Amino acid sequence: MKLNEIADKAGATHSRKRLGRGIGSGSGKTGGRGVKGQKARSGVAINGFEGGQMPLYRRLPKRGFVNTFAKNYNIVSLARIQQAIEAGKLNASATIDADALKAAGVVRRVLDGVRILSDGEVSAKLTIQAAGASKAAIEKVEKAGGSLTVPQKVEAEA
Repeated sequence: MKLNEIADKAGATHSRKRLGRGIGSGSGKTGGRGVKGQKARSGVAINGFEGGQMPLYRRLPKRGFVNTFAKNYNIVSLARIQQAIEAGKLNASATIDADALKAAGVVRRVLDGVRILSDGEVSAKLTIQAAGASKAAIEKVEKAGGSLTVPQKVEAEA
């Protein structure tokens, strides 16, 4: 076999449809776009437009509440941290924080911080600093002889 003899299997590639090349081509004149109007032109951007009538997404009432101050935390389980320690990606004797978890590949990107959940068990004595943690996760880490510190929220005085 020579390099110039290499080819795709029959039917693996399709030739591009040439639009607007005369009525004999089968897709001439309107080029498969139907007839006239906005959608026959290029640059159509009419998603949700209803010809001047009030669109459905504006007719329906808005419901609920969106908290613009809500924090978006990465959620990491104790089992995932233990798995990273056993794989040698995390140092159990060093402080485990968001940057250490990112460097170990446990989280892809640090959002507004890391929240630790209690799924799984930890065997090593760990020092963890996180933006949030469940009570059960704190208990499990302290039971193993480690510490899990979370910054305290300032209570609003009434």
